[in-house]
Amino acid sequence: MTVPVVLAGARGHGRRHLDNIRRLQALGTVRLAGICELTPLTADEIPDGLGAPAQSADLGALLGATGARIAVVCTPIPTHTALALTAAGRGAHLLLEKPPAPSYAEFRRMADGVAGARVACQIGFQSLGSHAVPAIRRMVADGMIGEVTGVGGAGAWARDEAYYRRAPWAGRRRLHGADVVDGVLTNPLAHAVATGLALLGTTRAEDVTGIETELLRANPVESDDTSCVRVRTPRGPVTVAATLCAERPGEPYVVVHGSTGRITFWYKQDRVLLQRAGHGPEELVFGRTDLLENLVGHLAGGDALLVPPDATGAFMRVVEAVRTAPDPAPLPGHAWRWLPAERRRVVPGVEELVAAAADRLALYSELGAPWAPPKEVSTR
Repeated sequence: MTVPVVLAGARGHGRRHLDNIRRLQALGTVRLAGICELTPLTADEIPDGLGAPAQSADLGALLGATGARIAVVCTPIPTHTALALTAAGRGAHLLLEKPPAPSYAEFRRMADGVAGARVACQIGFQSLGSHAVPAIRRMVADGMIGEVTGVGGAGAWARDEAYYRRAPWAGRRRLHGADVVDGVLTNPLAHAVATGLALLGTTRAEDVTGIETELLRANPVESDDTSCVRVRTPRGPVTVAATLCAERPGEPYVVVHGSTGRITFWYKQDRVLLQRAGHGPEELVFGRTDLLENLVGHLAGGDALLVPPDATGAFMRVVEAVRTAPDPAPLPGHAWRWLPAERRRVVPGVEELVAAAADRLALYSELGAPWAPPKEVSTR
């Protein structure tokens, strides 16, 4: 059966959802019934093969008019909760883009409301659809790397000044009195945090026993662009370091550390490197289940949801720690430089620090970064 879908937020990152819906529509899995945007898409903005879906700025009215069973919500972070509850109130199931909410209270309001409406909700951490995630957890359970000592994550990306002008909420902690929390750990490299927690099997809010953050920024924005976090759990720490100011950007990864080996996972590539005592290195590449397909399978045949809201509770504890931490400290002028040809700021040497943090499960201040003094650490 073909499932009618409405997409809320079809520009920007939403274009990826449009392309994915087109792919699934060609397979007969879904049908794009409507697009919710403040300004309707032009015919040129709608990919070939999707026809002429209904359009409206009112998600509730659009769901009512189209009878869509699924709402894909890819709108600004502060709107997630209200739109999710609107969809749930109309009986529509949800694929909600990450981060699911800008605060833990909003997350709980959304998750409780969705549960009360008895609709399914999938959170858009696509890396958690990778078949590498259960495979790595099996490797760990089988003792391939001995006793796990923790998980590290590293993300060294580059974003130019236009990135912070793409939307009014970009790079903001708050906007018009509402939380946004668009920082490097909570949005662009949020997958590193969520994936690290998933590999350790500590995804629920109650799995978190403590959080330390170091939030800094090289760019003239409110939010952090060069930060690290250490999440303490009963199974060990998850330490993630990330930046949007890399001189030489690379693929983000998470690494599971064990007493007799390690497993590195480049989560955007579904690529795994297993290194263990007494064996040569083994590189593996896995498939991936699309989260919208998984949601459709859940509705049609009872497939288990890969990323229900409760599986992002620990990540939302990190979002809350970032939200309530002191505002990110600006890096001193000598710590960054401007690349005029690329219109962006870089922090020399930050790639090595990010990698060292993931390798040693250490914060920037513990690695001796001169621009991250210990007093910048915020503990929750």
